[in-house]
Amino acid sequence: MTTGAVTASIDLAQVVLYMFWIFFAGLCYYLHRESKREGYPLVADGRQGRAVFEGFPGLPEPKTFLMRDGTTKQAPPGSGEDPRVPNMERSHDYPGNPYDPIGNPLLAGVGPGAYALRADVPDLTLDNQPRIVPLRVAPGFDVDAKGPDPRGFTVRGADGGIAGDVVDLWIDRSEHMFRYLEIQLDAGGRVLLPMNFASVTPNRVNVSALLGHQFADVPTTRSPEQITLLEEERVTAYYGAGTLYAEPSRLEPLI
Repeated sequence: MTTGAVTASIDLAQVVLYMFWIFFAGLCYYLHRESKREGYPLVADGRQGRAVFEGFPGLPEPKTFLMRDGTTKQAPPGSGEDPRVPNMERSHDYPGNPYDPIGNPLLAGVGPGAYALRADVPDLTLDNQPRIVPLRVAPGFDVDAKGPDPRGFTVRGADGGIAGDVVDLWIDRSEHMFRYLEIQLDAGGRVLLPMNFASVTPNRVNVSALLGHQFADVPTTRSPEQITLLEEERVTAYYGAGTLYAEPSRLEPLI
């Protein structure tokens, strides 16, 4: 056979292009399937009630991951069903209609107050110490002398109501930034205020998400000197819910 007789009739560049397309399509399929290890199957409202959707491609085979603390975690985790009982009801009885929270809307876990069921253990630093702690147990950390120190400042809600006074700040020892203000409530007890919901002025702290009296129901932590991942979710969700449910007028159109 004459040298090059086979390849002379084949467009190698086109063959390579087709091979790339096949590889890329397989890669997209694989990555999309792997992305369904968390959050799937989707549970949504159907015409016949709650329906479960996997979509295409289907769920990948469960894989066991070894976690940093020696425990294992399987993904996908199983049915995907949330064990919590939804504290909500449809405003009207047909699919796609919005839900209204039941009971205290700030604690219902609905809408902007929804939260994930993260592990009920503290996040850790590289040396296995609680990552977010108050300054009183974090030697070597303090407030920058050039900025305002909110300790002692009065905390006011969106209505001007006084919630209490700031008694400490909680530092993220890995990121070197403050995550929470600790408030001593006038009504008694202490709660945390996420920094992203706090507006610190030269003489006080304003919080637009909540009214003054609503700070009393902010979820608390089991330990006075550390916070778990689940507690972080619940605390932040409470303030998030306040952005919509703190007062009835916030549910109405802006215009």
